[in-house]
Amino acid sequence: MVLFFQSPENKIIAVQTNSILPADDLEKLKWLFGGAEYIDKHAVKGPFIGPRREMITPWSTNAVEITRNIGIDGITRIEEFTRTLEEKPSFDPMLQNMFPELDQHLFTIERKPDPILEIEDIAAYNEKEGLALSLEEIAYLQEVSRTLGRRLTDSEIFGFSQVNSEHCRHKIFNWIFVIDGVQKENTLFQLIKLTTKMHPNRVVSAYSDNCAFLKGPVVSLFAPVKQDRPEYFSLRDTDCVISLKAETHNFPTTVEPFNGAATGSGGEIRDRIGGGKGGFPLAGTAVYVTSYPRPNGGRSWEKKIAPRKWLYHPPEDKLIRASNGA
Repeated sequence: MVLFFQSPENKIIAVQTNSILPADDLEKLKWLFGGAEYIDKHAVKGPFIGPRREMITPWSTNAVEITRNIGIDGITRIEEFTRTLEEKPSFDPMLQNMFPELDQHLFTIERKPDPILEIEDIAAYNEKEGLALSLEEIAYLQEVSRTLGRRLTDSEIFGFSQVNSEHCRHKIFNWIFVIDGVQKENTLFQLIKLTTKMHPNRVVSAYSDNCAFLKGPVVSLFAPVKQDRPEYFSLRDTDCVISLKAETHNFPTTVEPFNGAATGSGGEIRDRIGGGKGGFPLAGTAVYVTSYPRPNGGRSWEKKIAPRKWLYHPPEDKLIRASNGA
């Protein structure tokens, strides 16, 4: 069943449960939602803008975890919906939808999974789905299919295209370049690494771990004497290295600025923690490059050219939402 609460900000919070909640739990939820009012109805008239039913938001995941920590059992999803009075409201259709009303079928997903496809013509499927497989990769997959004695499935080919993508494998950067019939001595990646090779300076490690490391100063570390049991804290001097990491999240941030930038920041934190014996993330920077956003209607010479229609989001929207996400 789905319960509805109205927050002081006039938002509707929908709570999906697998059992009837006792009165004590309802009071806890009202407190948890900042003094929200419980709506004792099976449906709430809209229209509303809120997350798509197919996608559980990170906000919901955290909210459900909090309810478990305060002793409420049986809640499976919590989402927030904003009432709109606009005839054609602006929202991100990849993440959100418009709901005429919120009812007991709010989170019901009726669509069934698509059947597994066995691909006969891998080259044609590559072209159709835009997988960017090279001729060598297509030939490799065809050989795998012959070895297994069966056709490969759509998910197998799609998964292969992702893990062997340029983003993951840096194929172009590691490729041998032949220009005017002459093979170049170094690949692009070797040229990038050449700077560190010729001038290592304070570099401890580069291009071989989750992040790069530079020799750092002696620092005073305030930490437990032993980490495997409850222990007193002490202050001790220790040699340190400084980790450096750059995470490019261009396409994810283009498609969905907030979450694209947020997962980029998460990747940087993850790689610093996973580098060497483990590190402490202290600070980070975020850099955004977009087309000119034309704030306040644009400058005089820009008004002579009509603004283009953006495939995903206008530059100003990307700058604001990506900054919020990071």
